[in-house]
Amino acid sequence: MPGELKLITGNANPALAREISAHLGIQLTEAEVGRFPDGEINVHIKETVRGADVCVIQPTCPPVNENLMELLLLIDALKRASAERITAVVPYYGYARQDRKHIGRVPISAKLVANMIVTAGADRVLTLDLPAGQIQGFFDIPVDNLRGDPILANYFLHQNLENTVIVAPDVGAAKRARAVAERLELPLAIVEKSRISPTEVRALNVIGDVKGKRAILVDDILATGGTVIEATELLLECGAQEVVGAFIHGVFAGDAVRKLEASPVKKIVVTNTIPPPQSPKIDIISVGVLLAETIKRIHAQESVSEMFPHY
Repeated sequence: MPGELKLITGNANPALAREISAHLGIQLTEAEVGRFPDGEINVHIKETVRGADVCVIQPTCPPVNENLMELLLLIDALKRASAERITAVVPYYGYARQDRKHIGRVPISAKLVANMIVTAGADRVLTLDLPAGQIQGFFDIPVDNLRGDPILANYFLHQNLENTVIVAPDVGAAKRARAVAERLELPLAIVEKSRISPTEVRALNVIGDVKGKRAILVDDILATGGTVIEATELLLECGAQEVVGAFIHGVFAGDAVRKLEASPVKKIVVTNTIPPPQSPKIDIISVGVLLAETIKRIHAQESVSEMFPHY
C-alpha cells in the first residue's frame, strides 16, 4: 500500500479539485502556484509530502501552455520532495489532437507532452476520454483513460427519449456516438462534413433518419463551436425538431459561447473537466465524484476497470 493519499492542484481547475477533495474527505495540500515578476511560474509546496501518494489535479486546458507548465513544475517539486508516488490527474489532455504525422514536417505533440510528464517524474496518469486511445501508448507509465460515453448516456438516461436520435457530427465521432446510442437503445445518424480550413468546416449530408426527431449530437470536444453549429443547421434543414449537443470537454475557444447562444442549437451539455462558462444554453455534468472514486481505487490498488471500463 502506498503512503498517505494527498491531493494538490494548480490554477487550471481548482473548483474540480475542491469537489474531488470534498468527496474523498481529504484537504487539498497547501501549495503556492504563482508567478515571478517576469512571468515565470513559481511553485512552493508548503506541507510535507515525503513518502506520500500524491495526485496532482491539473487539466491542461486553455491557457494550455501555462497550465501544462504548472503541471510539470508541480510534479518536479513533489518528486524532489520525496513523494513516494505521483499521479498526474489530467481530466483534459491538451495537445492530444496531434497524435500522428498527417503531413510532412509536423510534430507529434501528444507524444512530446507525454514524454515531458514522464520526465518530470509522474508515476502514472489518470485522464478522461482521450481523443485517440493510442495516446496511452505514448507513456511508459500506467495510464487510466476513463470512457466518456457512459457519462453522456447517463445524463440522458432518465429523460424522455421518445422520438430521439443520436447523431455523430462527423465520421470520426461515430464510435463514441454509437456507444451512447446503444446504451440508450436509440438509432444513430452521422453527419458527413468537409473541413475547409483548420478552423472552418462545412456539413454536407446526413446519413440516417432525423426527420421529426430530437437530435442529440455527441462528440468528445467542443472547441470553436463551428462543427456543432453547421451540423445543427443541416439537421434542422433535414427535418429534425430540435438539436442538443453533448460533449465531454468544453473548450469554448474564442467567441464560441456567443456564437452558440446565437445559433439554433437548443442546449449544450458538457462536463467540468475544463472550467465551464456561464450561459443559459449550457448544462454541466460534474465528473468530480467519478474522478474521486477512481483516485480512491488507484490508491487502494484496486481495479479501475471494474468500476468504469476503459477503451
